[in-house]
Amino acid sequence: MASLMSHLSLLPAKPSNISNFSSRISPTLALRTSQPVFLSARNSSEKRPVEFSGKQLRYCGWNQLLRPRCSVEIPVVKAAASADGGDREIEGSALTEAPKSFAERYPALVTGFFFFTWYFLNVIFNILNKKVYNYFPYPYFVSVVHLLVGVTYCLISWSIGLPKRAPINKDLLGVLTPVAACHALGHVMSNVSFAAVAVSFTHTIKALEPFFSAAASQFVLGHQIPLSLWMSLAPVVIGVSMASLTELSFNWLGFTSAMISNISFTYRSIYSKKAMTGMDSTNVYAYISIIALLFCLPPAILIEGPKLMRYGFSDAIAKVGMVKFVSDLFWIGMFYHLYNQVATNTLERVAPLTHAVGNVLKRVFVIGFSIIVFGNRISTQTGIGTAIAIAGVAIYSLIKANLEEKKRKTAQKEA
Repeated sequence: MASLMSHLSLLPAKPSNISNFSSRISPTLALRTSQPVFLSARNSSEKRPVEFSGKQLRYCGWNQLLRPRCSVEIPVVKAAASADGGDREIEGSALTEAPKSFAERYPALVTGFFFFTWYFLNVIFNILNKKVYNYFPYPYFVSVVHLLVGVTYCLISWSIGLPKRAPINKDLLGVLTPVAACHALGHVMSNVSFAAVAVSFTHTIKALEPFFSAAASQFVLGHQIPLSLWMSLAPVVIGVSMASLTELSFNWLGFTSAMISNISFTYRSIYSKKAMTGMDSTNVYAYISIIALLFCLPPAILIEGPKLMRYGFSDAIAKVGMVKFVSDLFWIGMFYHLYNQVATNTLERVAPLTHAVGNVLKRVFVIGFSIIVFGNRISTQTGIGTAIAIAGVAIYSLIKANLEEKKRKTAQKEA
C-alpha cells in the first residue's frame, strides 16, 4: 500500500481531484482499508483523507477520471477474450458477446451470393460479347475495349483509394510482364474464337485447358503428375474430339484460336506462380490489365485499324446506331472486368475442392445459356461429346483438389 500511495500526487489547482491513475488489478479484487490514508499535495503541507470504495472493480471500455468526494474508482482497460476467438467485454461479473455481422452469421449464404454474381456476370458477358460480334466482327479491337474499360475502372478506383494503389518497381514490373503477355495473347485468341464459332463450341475447346496445364507441369516444370490425373483427362480429350467432329459451326480459325488460348493461359499460370509478389490480388490484376492493354494495342491497330477506319465503325453505327454501339462496347468491357474481379474474390473465399467444382459449373452455365439465347443447333454427337468433356474436367478437378489438400495437410503436420 505504501508503494501504491507513493505514485499518487495532487495538482496545486485542484488538490482534491486525483487523475492519471490506472491499475491492472484483478476485477474481483476489492480494496478496503481499516485505517485512514492521507495524501499530501505538492508544495503544501495540507493532508486530505482518502477512502477506497468497497465496490468491486469493473472492466470498462472508457477511461474514467478519478472522482472527487475522496473516493477512487480505478478504471481497468477493456480486455478481449481470446479463449474462443470472440470479442467480449467484461462488465462486472457478466460476459456480453459482441454482435456478429451478417457475413459471420451466414457464411454459406454470402459465399453462394458470390458464386451467383460470378456466374451471372460471366453469362451476361459471353452473351453480350457474341451479340456485338454479330454486327461488329473485330475481335482484336474488342479485346482492347475489354481491357481499356477495366483499366479505366482500376485508375478511378485507385484515385479514390478503393483500393489503395500498391507501389510497383522495376523488379515487380519484370515479374508481371510475362504474366500480362500471356494474359493478352490468351484473351485476344479467345475473342477471335468467340467471333468465329459458337460460344458453346469455344468453351468446349477451352475445357482442354487442364490437359495443357498437366502437360506443362510434367514436361516444362518437371513436376510428376500422378497417373490418376492423366487417366481423368482421357474423357476430356475424347469428348472434345467428338464435339469437334460434328460441330455445325466448326471452322479452323475458331478451333485453332481456342487452342492457342489454352496454351497461353497455361503459361500464364506457370508465370503467375513465379510472380508471388505479396501484393493483393486486386492490385495484381490491375497492373496485369494495364500491361496487357499495351500488348494488345499494336496488333489491333495493324491488323484491324485500316478496316475500322474505312468501313468498320460506319457499318456498325449504321446497323445499330451510335448510342447502342458505344453502350455495348462499354458494357462488355465492364462485365469482363467485373466478372474476373468477382471470380478472384469468390475463389479466395473457398477451399480448393469448391474452387474446382465452381469452375466446372461456370462452364456448364455458359454453354447452356449460350445455346438457349442464340438458339444454336447442335448434333447429338456434339452434345454427348460436350457432356463427356465437362464430366472429365469435373473428375480431374476433384482429384487434383484432393491431392492438393493432402499435400497441404502433410506440410502442416511436418511444420
